[in-house]
Amino acid sequence: MSDKPRYSDEELEEFRAIILEKLAAAQTAYDELVEAIRNSYGNGTGDTSPTFKALEEAADVNEREANARLAERQRKFMEHLRAALVRIDNKTYGICRATGKLIPKERLRAVPHATLCVEEKLNRR
Repeated sequence: MSDKPRYSDEELEEFRAIILEKLAAAQTAYDELVEAIRNSYGNGTGDTSPTFKALEEAADVNEREANARLAERQRKFMEHLRAALVRIDNKTYGICRATGKLIPKERLRAVPHATLCVEEKLNRR
């Protein structure tokens, strides 16, 4: 048996359930953002005056760009969650990559994709 600290298999399964739940919610939010981006092209402004048409088109562009940024953030979040699932499979989940100590359960429940303990995270700001 290894002397390295790690969470038990039961604890890892608890974290897996949390991550899978967050991943499902993140996927739903991502899909909604992508759909909003796709549908925003279908709303025409052909029946409005030229002044309002320009304003509406500018607002549509801004909204599409904002949704695209949110979708990208959501995609990265899902990548981090999937990486956490790999760490669970490798039994390295919950170990601070800087100190090698266990990240407290409370932090992992709040931020299940965390790879640093709070102290190290604050030191890197």
